[in-house]
Amino acid sequence: MKTLEKKNEMSAKVKKDKVKFVWTPKKAATAISAYMIGLFFIYPYINMILTSLKPNEELYAFPMKRLPQSWQFDNYLEVWSVAPIGNFLRASVIVSICATLLVLVVSVPAAYYVARNRFKGRSAFLLLVLATQMFSPTALIIGIFREVKFFGLLDTWAALIIVNAGFNLAFAVWLLSGFFASVPVEIEEAAMVDGCTRFQSLRRVVLPVTLPGLVTAVIFTFVSTWNEFTVALTVISSPSRQPISTGITTFIGQYDIAWEYLFTTTAIAIVPVVILFISIEKYLVGGLTAGSVK
Repeated sequence: MKTLEKKNEMSAKVKKDKVKFVWTPKKAATAISAYMIGLFFIYPYINMILTSLKPNEELYAFPMKRLPQSWQFDNYLEVWSVAPIGNFLRASVIVSICATLLVLVVSVPAAYYVARNRFKGRSAFLLLVLATQMFSPTALIIGIFREVKFFGLLDTWAALIIVNAGFNLAFAVWLLSGFFASVPVEIEEAAMVDGCTRFQSLRRVVLPVTLPGLVTAVIFTFVSTWNEFTVALTVISSPSRQPISTGITTFIGQYDIAWEYLFTTTAIAIVPVVILFISIEKYLVGGLTAGSVK
């Protein structure tokens, strides 16, 4: 009983101490601008989902209606039998996860070495690493194709994993080296005095503190690999090995485009990325709160 009364008193005190929000022209303008910017970025997704719920005849009707006159939720069921969406998603998930893991395995020790050692030409090396991000797969596609063919990796997931990891590795090294450099060396030295090895201090001390950087590298690599189109279109020829980014071209014919299935598949392709952000957000927040020296 006393606990309940105490809880009610604390609740009343919080309500009493709460500052009343007052709208001002500046706050109103800021809120309206924020909503307008948010709507600007969300509108393409809304349009995509609405289009995916339209029947084929409504897509070519004139004038076109924004909202479906007949809501076709069956499109999300029929598309699985029209094209091998399951195979597309499986390929994208495997390639994206493997490429992300490969980037982390290589970039973490490389970035740690760069952050902890002041060798000659270090700044030039980091600048060169960052400069490689200016080259897109499209500009290097001929060289990529010839190299993949030379190693006998045409029409394999291994080719996509290695190429995507290579293009995202430079950014991960550059990003993580900055996070590792921000961690005081004294913390690692204290851990090693207590009996930790260099690897143990990295795993138990540095990595938990730099978790926000690791999460950023994971998100960047996964999303970049998931959305990659040019290399997958050039290297992969078997429908069973195509990722979702190139698999959606199945609905683009020579004389007709199945817009309802095209947008349905695109909407389905967004789901794993959204799940990634939702599942990894708590680790990002946890890393930010645990990233201070206590």
